[in-house]
This record gives sequence, C-alpha cells and structure tokens, in this order.
Amino acid sequence: MTRPDEPHPAGGPRAAPGESYEVPVSADEGGPTSGFQHLWTPYRMAYIRGAGKPTDSSDCPFCLIPAMSDEDGLVVARGETVFAVLNLYPYNAGHLMVVPYRHVPDYTDLTDAEVAELGAFTQTAMRVVRAVSGAHGFNIGMNQGSVAGAGIADHLHQHAVPRWGGDTNFMPVLGLTRVLPQVLAETRAVLAERWQTGTDPTQSGQVG
Repeated sequence: MTRPDEPHPAGGPRAAPGESYEVPVSADEGGPTSGFQHLWTPYRMAYIRGAGKPTDSSDCPFCLIPAMSDEDGLVVARGETVFAVLNLYPYNAGHLMVVPYRHVPDYTDLTDAEVAELGAFTQTAMRVVRAVSGAHGFNIGMNQGSVAGAGIADHLHQHAVPRWGGDTNFMPVLGLTRVLPQVLAETRAVLAERWQTGTDPTQSGQVG
C-alpha cells in the first residue's frame, strides 16, 4: 500500500498530509464485489496501538455490546450463552465473531454448554455468510492471550473470517467508496435476516 507522502502509483499527484486518496486495483476473481480500491486508513493506528483497550469487564466491549440494541452493537444473533457480532475492524466483508456473554479469557474456562453453543454458532455463521456471499473458505479460530495476538485478551472470542480466491485487500468490506459504518450496518441486517430465516442460497441478499 502506498503511503500518502509517496507518489500515486499511477503517476498521479501526491496526497497532502492528512488527506487520503484511493488506488484502483483489479477486481479479484470471484471476490465479493466487482471493483475494489485500496484505501489509506490511518485511523486504524489507534486500534493497532491499543487505544481504548479494556481494563476489566466494566469497559470490555464484549460485555457492553449485549446491553445495546442489535443495530448499535452490530449483533447478528443472540443465543443462551453466546452471541454473534460483526467485527468493527473487519479483515473481510462478513467478518463475524462468536462471543460468550461471560467475561472469561481462556477456552478452558468455558462450560460444556458454552463450548457446545459456541461451536453451533460458528457453524451457523459459516453457513449464513456462505449463503449470502458465496465465500470460498473461512479462517476460523481464536487468539488466546495477548502474546498470541488477541486484541481483547480478557474476553474470549472466536473469529469467522470469510475468504475468497485472490482477496488480497486488507479491508475488502470497504468496497468502492462506501462509508464503513454504513456498510457494517447493511451487512449486519443482511446476515441477521438470513440467520433467522435460514441459509437457502437462492434467497436474496448479498454481503460486500
């Protein structure tokens, strides 16, 4: 990705400090949209550097989200012991997380009921995302502990990241020039509706 102080790869002007520009790239074969662009997104540095990381359950986002509306919390589905929520900083369109309500850090801390529902929700997440977007594959897993890369290490969460052949863009959810919060809201609505109605791939609705 080109920095904003570097020349535009197509020979265009440099971006002024604090400004951003879009770099058109070829459409990924079979990807979720027909035209991607790389976006310079320096706002992510706050996330990468750990700004706003929770200190305990009182400010843990995974503990606060269940009290929000589905729309405000980006919740796709709620179960008895776990819930499915869109990642606010997605690696791909439809990047979901399955999270226990209890504030526990380790997979071994889960009860048998939590393990069973977390697994069932992960399966449903895969079916739903595949049905609405035609995902070619998934990265499924969890990072246990900050040394293993967990962004919020004190509250276990399992990622379900859909993948497509050639999806080399860092944040494909930012398709074309749409604004990320609106795209997330639309994605949540599509996934939530399909979660409730089933995963028949002939039904309408697309992610990305």
